[in-house]
Amino acid sequence: MNSPVARRHPAALLLLLLGALAVVGTIYALVQTSTEARAAGAPSSQTQVEQGRTLYLEGCSSCHGLAGEGTSVAPSLIGAGAASTHFQVSTGRMPMAQPSVQVERKDPVYDAEQTAALAAYVASLGPGPASPTAEQLDTTNADLARGGELFRTNCAQCHNFAGRGAALTEGKYAPTLMDSTPQQVWEAMLTGPQNMPVFGDGTLNEEDKQDILKYVEHLQAQTQPGGLSLGSFGPVAEGAFLFTLGLGLMAAAAIWIGAKVR
Repeated sequence: MNSPVARRHPAALLLLLLGALAVVGTIYALVQTSTEARAAGAPSSQTQVEQGRTLYLEGCSSCHGLAGEGTSVAPSLIGAGAASTHFQVSTGRMPMAQPSVQVERKDPVYDAEQTAALAAYVASLGPGPASPTAEQLDTTNADLARGGELFRTNCAQCHNFAGRGAALTEGKYAPTLMDSTPQQVWEAMLTGPQNMPVFGDGTLNEEDKQDILKYVEHLQAQTQPGGLSLGSFGPVAEGAFLFTLGLGLMAAAAIWIGAKVR
């Protein structure tokens, strides 16, 4: 049996402290590894990461640095994650030709395989938001009506209630969503590119995002039975526009007829 003196020995206290630190450190390492795996997303293979690194060095390193550390003209990509990279590259916003008030969407430079490789390489640089899975993008059981409510509450102020985009301040604008894929919409909500706020899981959970995706798909599939959409500003604005246009045409015709009579 251990004596009270042995239990109170300074060496025993030191060993107890070291043991506790070792246990805490092990638990932290396990939790951190699990978190990074979920955040960064596991790349398909080392080959894909190497392919992405080659593409990165050729087309991105001059601005973002050889190891993604960032430069005076472009931010660091360490921790940017696969979602941000896929969004920027798949929408053609990156590579950027020259700095501007807002980077515009254009035809992508890289194909889908190359874009996935670039995203895998950037994800390997540090933990960051992962691209959504096929299950997350599945809107089969999503609620369209609820998606409309969420969209009007969180998105319509900038993107217009019909997702057609609108002007912001200082030459900036919220782009139209008519050409966006479900993955791009999800990644935009997750990463908050440019002027857009981040809608993380604490603000919009996966179910919320799926509902919004279904509503955006509904907007994209809508037809215009009356002809031109006129920006989808609604029947009052469109009616006022047509009324003003018709009134102007009648006034022009009256002036022309009066000029002919003289």
